[in-house]
Amino acid sequence: MARDSYDDAYARPVRRLLVAVAVICLLALVMLWRIDNPRVERMRAAIVDRVVPNMEWAMAPVTGVARIFDDFQSYARLFEQNQELRRELQQMRAWREAALQLEQENARLLDLNRVQLDPELTFVTGLVLADSGSPFRRSVLINVGARDGILDGWATMDGLGVVGRVSGVGERTSRVLLLTDSNSRIPVTIQPSGQQALLMGDNSQAPILDFIDAREDVNPGDRIITSGDGGLFPPGLLVGQVIATTDGRLRARLAADLVRLRFLRVMRSHPGTSLGDSGDLIGPPWPLPDETGTEDSPAQDSVLPEEARLGNSSAAQP
Repeated sequence: MARDSYDDAYARPVRRLLVAVAVICLLALVMLWRIDNPRVERMRAAIVDRVVPNMEWAMAPVTGVARIFDDFQSYARLFEQNQELRRELQQMRAWREAALQLEQENARLLDLNRVQLDPELTFVTGLVLADSGSPFRRSVLINVGARDGILDGWATMDGLGVVGRVSGVGERTSRVLLLTDSNSRIPVTIQPSGQQALLMGDNSQAPILDFIDAREDVNPGDRIITSGDGGLFPPGLLVGQVIATTDGRLRARLAADLVRLRFLRVMRSHPGTSLGDSGDLIGPPWPLPDETGTEDSPAQDSVLPEEARLGNSSAAQP
């Protein structure tokens, strides 16, 4: 107990002395740093060169914290830039999609202008408003109707091939039954063989070709056009190409793109012209012999061959 009090009495003056020495050194350092003298400046520079490099280990935590703070600020700036770039990328994607849609729409319109049709056929171009959206019915709605002169049964095309036929007409809209619908039946001609067939929809993307007389004359890749039989469709409209499936049936790969329908051309069908008289196709009838069977008429003499007339004249001489 006495020893502890002795140590305490001894340590207290030592601590006071050390504190006084530290305060004096600090005051001297402050006074030294505030003296404006070239010699003192050189001495300060020498002290800094000696002390500061050796104190880097003590400044390492402070330097590390400062770097972390700078990195965090850089990360925040990068995050903001990343968000801004994402917004710009989203806008660019929307603009790209709009540009692609405009390009496709322009291509379809150009295809409509390039298609070669019968000069006697006229058409009305309509915009596709909606589709049936049903797996059991394949049809679309267009924005032309009775006020535009549309009639039920008229053929419709996109920029390249036949799409279907008008199956319902309203005042301002019309329903188009696609070739792939199970209720669609149109007569077609397969070229170059000239075989007649019936194109029947079955709710798939490739309608069936049936009722072919000589199937061996039909090959995959043959061209399919409308035949015009029955007066349903105008003849010569492109439908597609023949394909052979794994089950051995012949189907049609349609030339029209039914997945991305945007515009449709409704073909105005005109009834065929009937021949009322023979005109110049059939000549006048031959003159018939009279009841007496004489052959001295000038018409008969004109049609007799030269050899027959010469033979008759030689037979009359004795």
